[in-house]
Parts: sequence; structure tokens; C-alpha cells
Amino acid sequence: MPLEPDDYTAPLNRAAAHARQWLNTLPTRPIRPKATADDMLAAFGGRLADHPTDAAQVVDELALAADPGLMAIGSGRFFGWVMGGTLPAALGADWLVSAWDQNSGMRYATPAAAAIEEAAGAWILDLLGLPAGCDVGFATGGTMANFVGLAAGRGDVLTRAGWDLNSKGLIGAPPVHVLAGAEVHASVDLALRYLGLGLPTLVEADDEGRMRPEALAEALALVSGPVIVVLQAGNLHSGAFDPMRELITIAHDHGAWVHVDGAFGLWAAASPQWAEQLDGIELADSWATDAHKTLNVPYDCGVAIVARPEAARAALGVKTSYLIQDAGAPADPFELVPEMSRRGRGIPVWAALRQLGRSGTIAMVERLAATARALADGLDALPGVEVLNEVVFTQVSLAFGSDERTRAVTQALIADGAVWMSGSKWHGRDILRISVSNWSTDDDDIATAIDAVARALAAVPE
Repeated sequence: MPLEPDDYTAPLNRAAAHARQWLNTLPTRPIRPKATADDMLAAFGGRLADHPTDAAQVVDELALAADPGLMAIGSGRFFGWVMGGTLPAALGADWLVSAWDQNSGMRYATPAAAAIEEAAGAWILDLLGLPAGCDVGFATGGTMANFVGLAAGRGDVLTRAGWDLNSKGLIGAPPVHVLAGAEVHASVDLALRYLGLGLPTLVEADDEGRMRPEALAEALALVSGPVIVVLQAGNLHSGAFDPMRELITIAHDHGAWVHVDGAFGLWAAASPQWAEQLDGIELADSWATDAHKTLNVPYDCGVAIVARPEAARAALGVKTSYLIQDAGAPADPFELVPEMSRRGRGIPVWAALRQLGRSGTIAMVERLAATARALADGLDALPGVEVLNEVVFTQVSLAFGSDERTRAVTQALIADGAVWMSGSKWHGRDILRISVSNWSTDDDDIATAIDAVARALAAVPE
């Protein structure tokens, strides 16, 4: 079928209309989906049509059939799983990324995409106070951003131990010891599994999930050879930050590579409010965060930062004759993340930061934390609600008495549909966890959330 200039007009117009309609419903629609995945499969599956379908009709069918199965994640009333919304400029940029369809792997072949991402990376380093010479790569999310930092660390500590990982592999290599806090996130465990390093040795943490420096010193004294230490900027349940300077100093004195998992909490480094809690974070060797959380860009955008560029490029880069590289130029994007081929994930990041500017980014981060504090205060005033954590950033963990009642209140809250908050387990208790990540959450959303919890409490007897 030959392509005509007008072939894109109708489907793109229909997509834009459906997108605007979706966005316009977010302030009022129920958060939870109305249909199950099995319902959706019945709507989208079946026998493939024998003949082509008009492109605009396909877009209409897609939008209308999907609607009952969509979660209103972009709503200001969504507080589940540390999922942010999408800033307007970031959404517009993401549409352009799809239209441009650049394989954003090489500076030579796709210079605009590469340059935009390099600029966005430099802005991130500046905002977060990290060393200007770091490599910044845009991965799929926090798991693969952790993978990048840990892969660079694995190669670096083995090289310093006299082992060439790239030529010899892991078989016969000196064992790499990985130490992480007792409340390390599962994405770190997953990245370590991908890297063949197994589960980390857990180091004692305090009641908020912060690694204890004396416990790290004791754990390091028990190991020899290559070591990686994983720290945390933003505990999953409390939002707390590990004491960075003290822990990094202890780890470096032992020759360890230090990686910081900061999926949502690393963005706190942009604001002076958390300068004391994050003091020394710039001394680490690698960092991971998500732009689709606190920065509010569309999904599929982790940020991997490595302070020693040679380590990242040795772990992830490749040289081959058909990939044209600029001699003496900075690293190609495909040398900084696992994929050789990918879309321009960093372009919406550039757009979000360009829209916000420095002051706007700081204000958004501070407003998210203030919203979490306001929610915690409002919910704490309700009878039968226990706030379990020190609300230091954007996470609030609640219980409603017994585990059974907490689970029942959580289920009633989700069924109500006015808000979405996710259940979890912390310190052996069932809890309700609130993650404030959406730039659009306002006072009305806070009031709606408090009212929804009050209704759920009333529906579940003590």
C-alpha cells in the first residue's frame, strides 16, 4: 500500500481527540478500572481480520474498547506504587518522539535525539548536585537504571581485582560481594540476578529503613575482595534516606563501589530542604532514578548515572564496523544503557525540565512532599488511623488496627474508586501505602482522599 501524505491526518486527529477526552476525564472519573484483563482480552482478541481496516477506525476502536480497562494513573487522586503523572510539555514531546521515530542510539545517525538527551542529562546532574563528568543514560525504568550502575560497578571492582570480565566472563572470577540495606528494593535484587551476582548480603537498618553505619562497617570487615555497596535514597515505605556521607566513606575506605538506588527519592537532592539528609550523596559511584516518577514524564524512562564513564562504557558499550561513531566524541547513547536500539526516552525529560526550569522543578518536588505531609496530618486526625513512618518525603504508611482490618479498609477504599492507594507489608504488618507523585495533586484531591479513607473506615467495623 503506497503511503500518501494524508494517510496520517485522520488517525492522528482521532488519537488527539481521544487523548484530550481521556485527559479531561481524569479529574472526575473513578480511579480503578471497570473491567478485568480477561474482559479486555475478549474485546481485543478473537480471530485476526482477513482484510485491512481504515486507520482512523482502528484508533477509534482502540480508544473506545480500552476505556473500561484503563487505570486513571494520571489523576491527582492516584497514590499507588510511586507512579507520577505527565507534565504537558513532556506529553507533547513524547508524541513527537513517536512521530520522529528516531533510533536514539548513535550521535552520528540521530544527532538531534542524542544532543537533546545529552542536554537533559547535564541539567539533571546540575539539579541534583552530582559531578559534571558523569555519564547519564536513559533506561526503561528503575530496575534497568539499577542494572546499569551495578553492571558498571561489577566490572570496575573485578578489574581492580585483576580480572577481565569482558573477555573471561564470571566463571572463575573472584566473587563479588554485594551489601545492601535490610529494606533494599526488589528492583535491586532483580538487577543483581540479571548480572549473575545473586541476592545481596543484608545490612541492619533502623526502624525507618536507613542503613546503620556501624552495621555496614561490621559487614565489610567480614568480606574481602571485590565489593559493591547499595544505598537507598527514598525508602519504599518511609521515604527515608540512608546517611550518605558516613556510609559512602566507610564503603570507599574498604575499596567498594557505591551505588545509590534513588528511584523516586534522588529528586529530593534538587531542593535545599533535604541537603542535610542527602549530604555526601555526590560521593557515590553510580545512581539510579526514574523520571516517570517524581519528574512526571511518560512511562518508560529510568535515569542511570555513572561517575566513572569508563566503567559504564566498558560494561555496556560495543564496537563494530557498521555502527558509525564520531571519533573523540562523547559516548554514544547505546553505550550507556542495555539497548542498542531504543526510542528517545530522554526527550520528554528535556521538555519537562525546560517547562519547569530550576525553580519549577524544585517547587514541584517540595510540593509533592508537602502534599504527603498534609495527607498524613489529615488522615492521622481520623479515629483508628495510625501513621507508621516519619513523613520525610513523599511516602506515607498507614495501619488501621489489626492486619485484617487494614486489609479490609484497603479493599473498601479501592472498591470505592475515588482514590487509589496500594496495600503492602512493612515490619511484619499489613499496611496501606500512599505515594504522592503526581504534579497535579491539589487541595481538592487531598480532601477527596481523606474523605475516601473516612468512608472506608466507616464501612469496616473495628
